[in-house]
Amino acid sequence: VIRPEPCGVCGSRIRFGKAAIKCRQCQLLLHPKCRERCPSPCTPQPRHHAWPCEGLLADFAPPTPPLVPTLVVQCVTEVETRGLTETGLYRVPGSEQLVREWKRRLLRAGGALPALSSVADIHVVCGVLKDFLRGLKEPLVTFSLHPAFLQAADIPDDAACDTALRHVVSKLPPANRDTLAFLMLHLLRVSHSPDCKMDVLNLSRVFGPTLVGHSSANPTPLVIMEDTPRQCKVVARLLSLPPDFWRGFLGTEQENLVPM
Repeated sequence: VIRPEPCGVCGSRIRFGKAAIKCRQCQLLLHPKCRERCPSPCTPQPRHHAWPCEGLLADFAPPTPPLVPTLVVQCVTEVETRGLTETGLYRVPGSEQLVREWKRRLLRAGGALPALSSVADIHVVCGVLKDFLRGLKEPLVTFSLHPAFLQAADIPDDAACDTALRHVVSKLPPANRDTLAFLMLHLLRVSHSPDCKMDVLNLSRVFGPTLVGHSSANPTPLVIMEDTPRQCKVVARLLSLPPDFWRGFLGTEQENLVPM
């Protein structure tokens, strides 16, 4: 054992460097002394294919709606379970090494994700989510719709801006649209937590470059400089849309995604 884990039979921890037995079929881990008490027969677990190291959002989405990648759901669930009292959520960085390690573990696991409850620092979980979204081949709003999002957010009249944004959101690919809706509802909950001290403006600064990005994979330095304030404006405007608009994309299934 390299990473201490609980015995699947007696529940006590198998310590570092100790011998253990693992079932080839169901992956149950146990002390050698607990072998006789092992339940039989075991239940083989389905094999999960690892996710690609990078790809479009749809490459990570489940086959049935809402089309939100399991990795996104699990990170958000963990953050909402124990992170809504943390100051500077999503702004305070986690250890880069741990963020890279956990992102690699989650991608390698595919749909059968290891529990994130063992990650002591919730800022590492936040870092994994941001790094996953940044690592996609194109941003959540897509390259083709990027100009439309920027133009809609620039409309000075609030009602007209809202209408234009709703229209552009509805044109997103289903997985991008569902995931954006899921994230907007999550970020609204973060913004409403007084302990986090992360209002809509702060969150839009953090997530503007991540969710909106640029209209191409290789923007020039000038484009990067021009896009940055507009990216934040898009996210701030999206967060100003009513929660019911976002819930409409997730349907009743969204109640199963995150704790209320």
